[in-house]
Amino acid sequence: MDLRKDATNSTKELNDALKDPAVLNWDDKQDFENASKGFIASMEEPIIRDADGKVVWDMTQYGFLDAQDAPATAHPSLWRNARLNMEHGLFKVTDHIYQVRGHDLSVISFIETDNGYIVVDPLVSAETAKASLDLLYKHVKERPVVAVIYTHSHVDHFGGVKGVASVEDVENGKIKIIASEGFMEEAVSENIMAGTAMSRRATYMYGNLLPKDEKGGIDGGLGKSTSNGSISVIAPTDIIKETGTKMNIDGVEIIFQFTPGTEAPTEMNFYFPQMKALCMAENCTHTLHNLYTLRGAQVRDANAWSRYIDETIDLFGADAEMIFASHHWPTWGKEECIDFLKKQRDMYKYLHDETLRLANHGATMHEIAEMIELPDELSKAWYNRGYYGSVNHNVKAVYNKYLGYFDGNPATLHQLPPEEASVKYVEFMGGAQSVLKKAKENFEKGEYRWVAQVVNHVVFAEPDNEEAKNLQADTLEQLGYQSESGPWRNFYLSGAKELREGVVNVSAPNTASEDMFAAMNTEMIFDAFAIAFNGTKARGKEWSFNFIFSDTGEKYTHVIENGVLHSYKDRSVNDVDATLTLTRTQLNALMFKQSSVFSLIEKGNITLEGDQESFKEFMGLFDQYDFWFNIVTP
Repeated sequence: MDLRKDATNSTKELNDALKDPAVLNWDDKQDFENASKGFIASMEEPIIRDADGKVVWDMTQYGFLDAQDAPATAHPSLWRNARLNMEHGLFKVTDHIYQVRGHDLSVISFIETDNGYIVVDPLVSAETAKASLDLLYKHVKERPVVAVIYTHSHVDHFGGVKGVASVEDVENGKIKIIASEGFMEEAVSENIMAGTAMSRRATYMYGNLLPKDEKGGIDGGLGKSTSNGSISVIAPTDIIKETGTKMNIDGVEIIFQFTPGTEAPTEMNFYFPQMKALCMAENCTHTLHNLYTLRGAQVRDANAWSRYIDETIDLFGADAEMIFASHHWPTWGKEECIDFLKKQRDMYKYLHDETLRLANHGATMHEIAEMIELPDELSKAWYNRGYYGSVNHNVKAVYNKYLGYFDGNPATLHQLPPEEASVKYVEFMGGAQSVLKKAKENFEKGEYRWVAQVVNHVVFAEPDNEEAKNLQADTLEQLGYQSESGPWRNFYLSGAKELREGVVNVSAPNTASEDMFAAMNTEMIFDAFAIAFNGTKARGKEWSFNFIFSDTGEKYTHVIENGVLHSYKDRSVNDVDATLTLTRTQLNALMFKQSSVFSLIEKGNITLEGDQESFKEFMGLFDQYDFWFNIVTP
C-alpha cells in the first residue's frame, strides 16, 4: 500500500507561485537546446546490468518526466532540471570530443586522439562506464583507450575505471592514469575513513531507496542518481602538481590548472587548445554546488573556489569557445562561456563575503542562513539555481569553516544529546499528545519547518509513537515537495519513507569496495584499521604485534596502549606479543571482510607465532559497522 500523500494546498500554492515568469525566466529554452545539441544515439533500452544480470542503472523508470508541467508534488525549477537531465546517450560536443550523458550521476567524456581515446571521469561503476564506451564504439569508431583522467577524488569520477581500462594495460604502459596531487589520499579519506556513515547518508541524498515517480525521486540535482554497480579504482601513473603543466597524449595537447580546495580537496580543470575546449571538472556546473555536502564531507573553501574560477578566466577565457564538465551539458560561445564563469565565480564569492560580513556583525550561523539571498543577476541565471547545493546550507558551511559549529552563546555550548533533550522538551510542552495536537494545527497552516522541528522531539522521546512518526513523515514529505534542491527533496522524502516503513536493508552503493582497499598503500589501510579499533574496550590493554608481508617485504608493528592503536613501519619493538605473516592481498581480503584471519590461520594460509590468545583478544576489539543505522529515529 502506498502511504504517501498528495501535495497540500499550502504546497500547491507555493509551487504554483514559482511558475510566474516574473519569478523565473520560463521562456528561456537555451538549456534544452544545449542539452540535446550534438545528439548521436542512445541505447535501444537504457538499462545497464552487471555480469549476473542485476540492473545497476535504469533510465526507463523516469518516463514520467516526459510531462512538461511540474506536478504539485515537485518544485517547478527542480522539475525543469530533472527533465534536462533526461537527455541521455552519446553526444558530439565539438570536433574530437564526445560525451555520454545519462548513464550515471556524472558524465563521461571521450577525447579523440591520433590513435585512440582519452577518457575523462569514468562514472561511478565499471558497468556504466563500459556501456558508455560500447555506445561510443558502436556509433563513432572502436579505438583503444590511451589515457584516463580523473578530474578529482569523488567516486563518481573514478569508480568505473575498470570498465574502460585494465590494470594490465596500465602496468604495461598502454594506458596512462592522470590525476591531481593527493588524489589517492583524498579518495581513501572520503570513501574509507568515514565511508560507512557517508554511504548510508548518500542513500538519502541520492534517493536510492525512493520510488521514481512524481511523489518520489525525480533527480539528484547533478544527474538522476548514482548507479549501483562495481566500484573500482586504478592508482594514477601521472600526477599533476601545478597549474600550467602541459602534456601531449597521443597528439592531443592539454594544459592543466590545479585547483585544490575547491569542489574537492584535490581537483583540476584543463584546456584543450587544439579544440578550444575547456573542461571545468566539477568546479562549474549548471547548479549552485555544495560548499558542504549533505552526505558528509570536508567543508569546501568558497573563497578559493571563486579565486580559481577567476584564474580560469585569466588563463583560458580569451581562447575557449566551449566549456564542458563532468555533470550536465556543455556551454558554447565565447561570450556565453565568460558569462557562465563570471556568474559562477561571483556566486561563491557573494556567499562567502556576505556570510562573514554578517558574522562580524554578530549574527550566528542559523540567523545568517535566513538573511542571505543571492542578487537577481546571479540567482535568476538557471545555472546558479540550487539544484544540488542551496544558499541556506552553503551559508552555514562558510560560517562553520571559519567559526565552527559553536555560535558563541554559552547556552549552546554543552546541550543535552537529542534523545535526552527530547524527553525534557516533550515534558515541558505538556506531553506528547499536547505537542501533537498543536503541531497538527500548525501543519494545517503550512508551517512545516516548525512542525518538523517540534515533532522530531516527540519521535526521539517516544520512538514507538506511531502518531508522531506519521505526522513527522507527512511533514517531511511536504518539505520535500517544496524543495528546489534534489538532495533536500531526497533527504526529506527518504526520511518520510523510513518513518513510515522503518529501515529497509536493500542493495545500495558502498564506496568501501575491494578495489579501494587494493589501491591503498599499507599505511592507509592501517589508518583505517585504527579507526575501527574500539579504544573504549581496549583501555588497560598493552600489546605489540608484528605484521610481516611476505610478498612486499613490508613490516609493521602495532602498539596498543592508552586505548590507542599505533602502527609503525620498520620500527623495532622488543618482545612483541605475536607476529602475523601474510600477503598484502590477504590483508585486502581481511579488510573487505572476505575472509577471517583465524580461518586463514587454521588453513595454514597465514602464520601466527607467539601469544595467540592475546592476538585473538586484540582482533576482537574491532568494530563491525552496521550500514543501515537509524537516521530519523533514535
